Amino acid sequence: MQETNKMRYQLINEFAENYMEKLFYFCLKKTGSHTEAEDLTQDIALQIITALNKGTIPTSFSAWVWQIARNRYSVWAKEKHNRNESVTGSDIGDYEIEDESENILDEMIYTEQMALLRRELAFIKSDYRNIVVAYYIENKSVRDIASSLSLSISAVQQRLHRARIILKEGMNMAREFGKRSYNPEEIVYSNICTAPGELGQPWTLMDPKLNQNIFLACYDNPMTVEELAIEVGVALPYMEDAVKHLTAQTLLVKSGDRYETNFPIISREAQQKIHFYYEGILPQLIALITEDIDRLMAQYQEAGLCYYGEYQSYEEAKWMLLMDFYKSLYSLCGNSPKDKLGNTPRQNRGIWDVVGFEKCDFCPDTVGFHCQYEGFVHYRFGYCGIQNRTPANLTKDEAHELRLIVENKKAKNEAVREKLINYGYVAKKEDKYIPNVTVIKQSTCQAFLKFCKKEKFSSDFIQHSNVRGKLNESILQTIEKINNSVREILVSDLPKCLRDDERTVNALLESICTTSHTLGYVVKYALASGWLKYDENTSPSVGAYFNMP
Repeated sequence: MQETNKMRYQLINEFAENYMEKLFYFCLKKTGSHTEAEDLTQDIALQIITALNKGTIPTSFSAWVWQIARNRYSVWAKEKHNRNESVTGSDIGDYEIEDESENILDEMIYTEQMALLRRELAFIKSDYRNIVVAYYIENKSVRDIASSLSLSISAVQQRLHRARIILKEGMNMAREFGKRSYNPEEIVYSNICTAPGELGQPWTLMDPKLNQNIFLACYDNPMTVEELAIEVGVALPYMEDAVKHLTAQTLLVKSGDRYETNFPIISREAQQKIHFYYEGILPQLIALITEDIDRLMAQYQEAGLCYYGEYQSYEEAKWMLLMDFYKSLYSLCGNSPKDKLGNTPRQNRGIWDVVGFEKCDFCPDTVGFHCQYEGFVHYRFGYCGIQNRTPANLTKDEAHELRLIVENKKAKNEAVREKLINYGYVAKKEDKYIPNVTVIKQSTCQAFLKFCKKEKFSSDFIQHSNVRGKLNESILQTIEKINNSVREILVSDLPKCLRDDERTVNALLESICTTSHTLGYVVKYALASGWLKYDENTSPSVGAYFNMP
């Protein structure tokens, strides 16, 4: 067996090295067409390699190769003769229609233009394409085609005539395929999802490169399916199916015979405008917010309380506190939108929205946001790859076991606790499990309010309150300016079909200003100011916290 395999490999290599070029010139001489010679050569090569792989070891390899070549050419010539006979046979009067082209297309079909015909068939409507394929490729009569398609003979004749004109025009032109068929742009998608679809939407719709190219081509540029097929460089049958599916999923919207992308894709230019605007205003805002946090924590300390719990140091808790305070203060601003993305009902029981961002290299590392079971939440920081050091999502059992540890309760699953240690959420000292997460308790906040009502506090406490009042006023004024400016940038960037939708604009503004896009800038400027600190000892669980009674 080993000797047979070795011999087979040697013969395949000999064929590839010494016969392929000779076979091509043999086929070219026989067919007179480069295209047909290539097809015939591939057919012969397939026959030879298939036979060798099945174990054939010819006595005279050269004679065997040329015998197969002559046999396959004989089959090819006979099939071509039959095709010509079917077009020029005695029944041509039954279905041939008056055509000013003088049957130029018929001549093209069986010459070197066959490749062009195949190309053009990919770009005509299915109503025409099905008839042309049946008539020219499958050699069916007009009567048979009419019967199979439930059409009259005259309707088939008319469509065939029209198809000839379209195909001839296309075959005589040099098609300029869209750049996206060769150099597809990548978009980063932000998935705002209350409930994913049963078929994995929206990610199953966003990941395919073809869909991404369709979204780009149709964005603020309504196109027909035929125009899309040419722009993207995909055969029309595939494009028709893709567009139909994306329209049903409401990611494309149809107007007449044109389609347009039905969700925002924020351009690089718009992101750059926001970036430069943030460079000027966000450092001021972050300075105000971080001072506000420091002063509030000092007030809690005077009340004998710890706002962020007993398990993390203040330096570690700051990562979570900054995210939470920024989002809370943003929601308190009078002109901050109340509409949110992620609430649109979709097919397959999904409730979600999508925003696309053209890739750019000037935005900071993003901040993800994962809600989990048992009141567990984790802000996941892209900065220095922190998010890669902990799991993307805790399981229900893991979140439950982590909560038991926070509540100092008996373990239910020791194996899960070991996983939590590996993740960095828990440390073990002797026989005790120590959580490494922030804990925000409503009872702690209520205790602080009771302390304030007693009005027995120091002058420092009063000063903190007075300064915080002014800080909050300045923070809200700054956020109001940010909303106005970012809204203006977004509206000018959106296509008209979305620009006039106030709810979409509001929800997009809220998402841009409170999710990963802006939170990454918040972290960037807090690190730049020195308020946040990062080194090799920074825990991967920074940003993780529990909301508890």
